[in-house]
Amino acid sequence: MISTVIVEDNLYMKNHLENLIKNDGRFELVSSFRDAFEAEKLCAGGAVDLVLMDVQTLHNHSGLAAGERIKKNSPQTKIVVVTSLIDPEVLSVARRGAADSLWYKDHGDEDLYDVIIRTMSGERVFPELSPSVEIKEMFSADISPRQMEILRYFVKGLTYDEIASKLGITKNGVRWNLEQIVEKGGFENKHELLAAVIENKLIVTTLKDE
Repeated sequence: MISTVIVEDNLYMKNHLENLIKNDGRFELVSSFRDAFEAEKLCAGGAVDLVLMDVQTLHNHSGLAAGERIKKNSPQTKIVVVTSLIDPEVLSVARRGAADSLWYKDHGDEDLYDVIIRTMSGERVFPELSPSVEIKEMFSADISPRQMEILRYFVKGLTYDEIASKLGITKNGVRWNLEQIVEKGGFENKHELLAAVIENKLIVTTLKDE
């Protein structure tokens, strides 16, 4: 049996994942947590085969940071990230070593089982791209990678001058790109854009690594 730990801060989703694991004879549910950092303590013993890891857990503790540390200390433990966050950076960080695979929560239970079994067989299972969602009058895929970089710093509260310095572009370039997104999406202003980006989980800046 596959000894499994679940990390999920949403109680409804946590119960759902627990039932999926309990009702399948291939798995043994060892424990479940709402806080990724708490799960680390259990996994330190190395007796866990699989962790289903949420990204934004209790107290905003990062499941990606926890997953990376678990893999470093217990390389045999497989980490499957389960998330509703469409932030492309989540997918990128997971691919770079924080997880063995990633599953988006809207992809269905059978798809999750498939990802798990393939992961336990040694595959790394990741989608090519994060999901594209509709944000007012545009889709998130319409935002270029450079514009995503600018938006990420804007969400963090950096000034135009600070963003320009970090990205090696002009202040006018920062302003122009943000205005292009506002116009394309049909937003009233940059503040409405900012609210929409956060609400749709397109950019997440609140995760705590420690």
